[in-house]
Amino acid sequence: MMTTAVSPPHAKTADPPPTPSGARLVGVDLARGLAVFGMYTAHVGPDPADGGVSGVLLELTHGRSSALFALLAGFSLVLIMGRTAPRTGRDGRQAAVRVLVRAAILLVAGTALTMTGTPVAVILASYGLYFVLALPLYRLGVRALAGLAAAGALLMPQVLFPLQDSAREGAWAEQVTALDPLAAISGTDGFLGLLVTGVYPAPTWLPFVVAGMAVARLDLGSARIRGRLAALGAGLAVLGYGCSWLALRLPGVMERLTEHAGPTDRDLASLWWSDVGGYPSGGTSAWQLVASPHSDTTLSVVGNTGVALLVLALCLTVTGARATWPRRVVAPVCAVGSMSLTAYVLHIGGIGLLGIEELPGSPPGVLAGFVVLMTALAVAWTRFFRRGPLEQLLHSATGVARRVR
Repeated sequence: MMTTAVSPPHAKTADPPPTPSGARLVGVDLARGLAVFGMYTAHVGPDPADGGVSGVLLELTHGRSSALFALLAGFSLVLIMGRTAPRTGRDGRQAAVRVLVRAAILLVAGTALTMTGTPVAVILASYGLYFVLALPLYRLGVRALAGLAAAGALLMPQVLFPLQDSAREGAWAEQVTALDPLAAISGTDGFLGLLVTGVYPAPTWLPFVVAGMAVARLDLGSARIRGRLAALGAGLAVLGYGCSWLALRLPGVMERLTEHAGPTDRDLASLWWSDVGGYPSGGTSAWQLVASPHSDTTLSVVGNTGVALLVLALCLTVTGARATWPRRVVAPVCAVGSMSLTAYVLHIGGIGLLGIEELPGSPPGVLAGFVVLMTALAVAWTRFFRRGPLEQLLHSATGVARRVR
């Protein structure tokens, strides 16, 4: 929160630095805003496969923006359930109901957006499921949460890949889907898609959420903690992507990937960091050595987590600076981040209205239009309202939790 000293009329006083609590929340909003713009870039920006410096910069947003959002979802979960100390008793039960109501709304909203038929792999339903699955962990401390996130990154891809291969080859997946009411309503794989076969399978995306929960337990008002968080993020990014770069150069690895990738003109050698080379298609364990952001491998989870931690630490540092000008510069992005659900839903609607059918691949002007219009809307809205329109509806819906005794 911002605090100001009482001063005589017309006296000029310097704006004080934000308190640790305020710096944290504004920094998280900045990170959310960057994640929103990253998703815009991934969906309505030019195709990174076109190459060049711009292609590299565009590709940096793919997958990593979603991972940052997932990590921030874990941060939000802990804020609801109690950051410094987990809520207990009636407060704890009410907070848990608020989380579950949010999860249900996100599940319904994400399914509804998917049913609109846009080419976007909508992530909201997955977020709803992540909240439910991560909720039992809210009482754990930093070390336990960090340990679970690390264990999930190491083990869950080894569980997920055989399940995905089995789903592709066996009839059991069709039988499970046939019994799933969500699948029947939406025409998708339903819960099987959210858990196994979709773009954001829960086993390999929950580590981001749990990592975010661990970060929320830290004293982020401390510059030393933020510095360590940034160093950890940079180290994990180098570890994940660097190990993949080395692994893809081992004898026989590229040959195995080429054999099982099928006919393609994509650059498989870029799979150590980029989706341009395509996605794992099964048939060989060599896919576990790539770290492209949507590959769901251990190396990709480690690398994406590192990027998310680094971005969050930098955002917290910028908004926690004693000087006021950095916060003024990033204020429009923070405004977008404060209403990230609204921003996400509006961009899905915009894609539908414009009839965009190929993602990515739009001209740069389309991306610029989305960014400028959303920023202008967010800045104008936050001048008069505390929450974005959909955020306010979500907050009001969770009011039912007050009836819990």
